[in-house]
Amino acid sequence: MNIFEKDSAFVANTYARFPVALVSGKGSLVYDQNGKEYIDMSTGIAVNTFGIADNEWINAVTEQLTKIQHASNLYYTEPCAQLAQILCERTGLKKVFFSNSGAEANECAIKTARKYAADKKGKDYTVIITLKNSFHGRTITTLSATGQDVFHKDFLPLTGGFVYCEAGNTEQLESLVKNNKVCAIMFELVQGEGGVLSLDKDFVNAIFEIAAKNDILTIADEVQTGNGRTGALYSFMKYDVLPDIVSTAKGIGNGLPLGATMMGEKVKDVLVPSSHGSTFGGNPVACAGAVSVINRIDDKLLKEVNEKAEFIINSLKNANGVKSVSGMGLMLGIETEKDASEVINYCMDNGVLVIKAKNKVRLLPALNIPFSLLEKAVEVIKKGCAL
Repeated sequence: MNIFEKDSAFVANTYARFPVALVSGKGSLVYDQNGKEYIDMSTGIAVNTFGIADNEWINAVTEQLTKIQHASNLYYTEPCAQLAQILCERTGLKKVFFSNSGAEANECAIKTARKYAADKKGKDYTVIITLKNSFHGRTITTLSATGQDVFHKDFLPLTGGFVYCEAGNTEQLESLVKNNKVCAIMFELVQGEGGVLSLDKDFVNAIFEIAAKNDILTIADEVQTGNGRTGALYSFMKYDVLPDIVSTAKGIGNGLPLGATMMGEKVKDVLVPSSHGSTFGGNPVACAGAVSVINRIDDKLLKEVNEKAEFIINSLKNANGVKSVSGMGLMLGIETEKDASEVINYCMDNGVLVIKAKNKVRLLPALNIPFSLLEKAVEVIKKGCAL
């Protein structure tokens, strides 16, 4: 059997895969089983921060593999402690819990918020407000946090304790706070799976004002927006706010499973021994690779990310067949006159890999993609969009 037949026979049918088997790559170029070359504009859905087979990341991971590949969290390891220190110093947050994925990072954020409220306000302060059109993960609880009915329908009953607010609707947010015993407000500053939509700055300011007034925690889900993706180390920095809790994953691991829940001053000591845990959280190999990733996301790289974003937006916003371009940094959505799937298939046929977010073509290239490849990819995308 070939790879497609094996997958069909033995892998759970949970993905609508494209008819491409990727076998190798370097940087922003990947190759399929037939040797066809593609410019990768999706990076494993914002995971491969520095592209495929990045030398510095490989060296960091390989060096750690020769020392110790895993240790129980009953013991200390240097990469775990080092990564936590870097994240705290770069963000202003105080402590970090490591896990393996964005969903787990969000689970930790939810548990932390509920324990904080239970300890301080009472055990009935359990409600978390999230935004309609949001996406927070595929566990039962993070599905419950997700403000999209389409993800809920097959898995009822969901975890209780979540109510949903329209993004941008400050009056509704105030009403939900007034009528529920709320412990936290959770949000993505750019709703990725919801169509690559950035939150309005005034609404974000309102979230923080309402939260401060009512002693409610703020939780920023930076699973996809974090780690340089939006042109800042974390997108909350572009809004000049500091959440109480920040979750992240995807790009921090550059391809290895790693999630992180960063906790601010209010909640830094909420979790105590036995209140939470993870077998693989803080894995030394994943953390060693992440140290190399975060240390390279500096002002020079972030400036390049914003310049590349400006180039993409300016190239596409008035292009034939393009209705609009949304998003931030190298997390962009293209609303097209054609069906987005038609554009995606055209790009794939012509050596460019892009993906979908709702009705949009989604772009998530490596942060260090060379301008020459970016220009080539954008030309293919423009042709794919044209009527």
